[in-house]
Amino acid sequence: MSESEVKPKAKRADGQVTGLAGELFVAAELLKRGLQTSVTFGNAKAIDLLAFNEETGRTFTVQVKALRKKTFFLIAHTRVKPQHIYVFVLLNKPGEAVEYFIVPGAVLFSEPERFSKWFLDPKMPGIHPNILQEQGLRDAWHIFHEPQP
Repeated sequence: MSESEVKPKAKRADGQVTGLAGELFVAAELLKRGLQTSVTFGNAKAIDLLAFNEETGRTFTVQVKALRKKTFFLIAHTRVKPQHIYVFVLLNKPGEAVEYFIVPGAVLFSEPERFSKWFLDPKMPGIHPNILQEQGLRDAWHIFHEPQP
């Protein structure tokens, strides 16, 4: 095969675009559920969204982790903040439904073994969407409606 016949590599999705898409999808879902929600735009931010439930008086700091296809959400147990809510978003292909998995940071922090050995891997830690599905965390939006602990 000559140089002129070499197939070009498939264009890789921009991670920032994927992340922003995930944040906007989550913001829309929270707004739809009656929470006042604000996106925190910018680089190197500590949180992705702020959400306030007027009924319960609770404010939530939300971290969003987004993927375009079913691979591992890269997240290290050592970087989890117990006070945050983590929303893992599987964008899927256009025309397919977006999937959401909602986990309190306190659960990720205090029960890491629930999320497989890969979550505790020192080199490339992550959580697979199948684990989140098995844990019953898909569409767990009720977390944002629970009264103050």
